[in-house]
Amino acid sequence: MRLLEGKVCVITGGAGSIGAASARLFVDEGARVMLVDVAEARLREVVGELGEAFAAWEVADVSKPRDVERVMESTVRTYGPIDVLFSNAGTMGVMAPIAEYPLEAFDDTLAVHVRGAFLCAKYGLPRMRDGGSMIITSSVAGVRGDAGVYGYITAKHAQVGLMRCLAKEMAPRGIRVNTLHPGPVENSFQRGVESSLTPILGRNATEFFDEIIPLGRHARPVEIARSALYLASEQSSFTTGSLLMVDGGMSA
Repeated sequence: MRLLEGKVCVITGGAGSIGAASARLFVDEGARVMLVDVAEARLREVVGELGEAFAAWEVADVSKPRDVERVMESTVRTYGPIDVLFSNAGTMGVMAPIAEYPLEAFDDTLAVHVRGAFLCAKYGLPRMRDGGSMIITSSVAGVRGDAGVYGYITAKHAQVGLMRCLAKEMAPRGIRVNTLHPGPVENSFQRGVESSLTPILGRNATEFFDEIIPLGRHARPVEIARSALYLASEQSSFTTGSLLMVDGGMSA
């Protein structure tokens, strides 16, 4: 039997590389998937690839309560109660010294990562079957600090605190809540990070990351998706309140 046979899954950030790779893997394992993002054109492409019999999409801003509640209601109307809630939407924000760090950029970054995950939990968990799984995409940045990355790193740490609170509250219902912590990934998100970081470092940031990752390379999106599948499926039936590092040893 496939790992997610008959399961209903919501994936925010569904137009990005990790969200799309996870959707493909979830559908291959028998799930029906609701993809959520602000990028409508890319959502249409991904759902077209997956097939409308297996996937649907909703354009939504995860920082807005009405959008998130609408997505959860639409999922239940389309497929039934939720089994897997993958809060994966994210944005990098900016990198700057603390005195120059834009307040708006700080607030916007926390709105997507932290408020977004909170709203997914607030409106998604009451519509989830007992025994389900919530996954929050944090980052290797959620267990470390780096000068200048104030919005993103603060948000990624905050997601861990949110996860731990939810794991305690949801345990009586058998709902597992965990954070997923990718390191650098081969995708457009990371390329944007490295493009900004290269002049700050004074050297090629991609090469820099490969040097400090013990496995010596960036992850592929499907490798992060495989870890999401583990947390989504019954293979992780006794795993909750945990940080799953998928960073090639970067945090070791």
